[in-house]
Amino acid sequence: MHYDVDKIKAGKMTVAQFKSKHAANLSVLIDPNHPDKGPKNNQFTLMAGRAEHGRKEFLKRFINETFGSPNYVDHYNICEPSHHFAYSMLTGMGHMKPDLLNAEFVIFWGTGAFEANFGSTPMAEKVTRSLRERNFKMAVVDPRLSKTAAKAPWWLPVKPGEDAALALGMIRWIFENERYDSAYLANANKAAATADGEKTNSSATYLVKIEGGRPTKFVRANEVGVGTKDQYVVYSAGVLTPVAPKDKETVVHGDLFAEGSASGIAVKTSLLLLRERAYEKSLAEYADISGIKESLIAEVADEFTSHGKKAAVDSYRGACQHTSGYYISQAVTTLNLLIGNVDWKGGLSKGGGHWHEWGGKEASHYNFSKMHPNKLTKFGMTQSRAGVKYEDTTLFKKYGYPAKRPFYPFIDSMYSEIIPSAADEYPYPMKAVFIVKGTPALSIPGATQDTINTLKDPKKIPLIVDCDIVIGETSMYAD
Repeated sequence: MHYDVDKIKAGKMTVAQFKSKHAANLSVLIDPNHPDKGPKNNQFTLMAGRAEHGRKEFLKRFINETFGSPNYVDHYNICEPSHHFAYSMLTGMGHMKPDLLNAEFVIFWGTGAFEANFGSTPMAEKVTRSLRERNFKMAVVDPRLSKTAAKAPWWLPVKPGEDAALALGMIRWIFENERYDSAYLANANKAAATADGEKTNSSATYLVKIEGGRPTKFVRANEVGVGTKDQYVVYSAGVLTPVAPKDKETVVHGDLFAEGSASGIAVKTSLLLLRERAYEKSLAEYADISGIKESLIAEVADEFTSHGKKAAVDSYRGACQHTSGYYISQAVTTLNLLIGNVDWKGGLSKGGGHWHEWGGKEASHYNFSKMHPNKLTKFGMTQSRAGVKYEDTTLFKKYGYPAKRPFYPFIDSMYSEIIPSAADEYPYPMKAVFIVKGTPALSIPGATQDTINTLKDPKKIPLIVDCDIVIGETSMYAD
């Protein structure tokens, strides 16, 4: 049945053909006229708050494979996607942290060492020891005078939501004073980085198409006749040169601020585009927008670039929880890349590995992913429409635009949509919800009396199970 539903999505089978083929089993579906909603199992949703490793894998195994519902929903979309996506697009990694035991200067941006951070207890201990025992300094970007800011030589009380202006002001100062790591930024592939003793390489010199006066995407080598579609292009000593980021054999150093025309295509390096963006406003204008004095922006940028690679910016929710949070996070994270501190002692660190809870790694005693005989296979659209493209559904084929509630094809979890979707019974009614370590009535931005009314109404959610240590804003309505 699962694969036939996929055929409907692909336009290879009509709903009528599906119903004819599966006439004996249509009773297991939420709606036989819309089989892509999936089986009735999908009307059970599990909402997980801070589901750490070990707990998360167990919960997914329970809801996805034992019960057969696709509706495992973590807190992700109300927590950090703008931050993680920005990090991922810039570095290929979802999250990095400063090496606090060896860093000489750290900017805590919208986060802190003594509150509101990952592992605040061990982090507080590391920063306290560094402040007491060695020449460690820190700055804090936060509209309020936090516990961390109270201990910092520099407090930058940025206007809420204007963090990008502050970051671009610092970036402008760094360019104007040539305090970026030019050697690091010129390393266009792994071979060049290795030759220069660097840990990572950079796309700063990769050429970007300029179309209609605006940058669009990286140029591919086959487009300008110097290589293949899998290669990018740099100017190296003024010569168009193909480059593959992971190439460990051919050393390629790119020109930092090159521009020109290649096969009729206007091009500029990504670093040049960044500099041009930063130069769109003066430092005084950035100061006015951000609410931070021009002299303070310059002073902190100077300090940040005075420690080689032993400096870092640690940013989180304060900077990214805005409608422009993705772009703010990119601007802030770019400060790290300009000094080339990734994977260096005292710089940004990815963190260590661990024994993954599913097992299956070398020397693991068990591989739990293979130890679930007769498990169910989840299928059908999710309650929140996360990971679902509306135009591929039978709902679209019948009702067209607009959808009753938004669909989110590019993200796999939409915690904030579960209770409103239950209220609207869209794309299907909810029968039960299991809430673990979360309180949507409090934590979801914009939660209103409508949220409470839905939780209270047994016609909208007949069964609520809540795993919590207190009677709280959500658990008080649980069965």
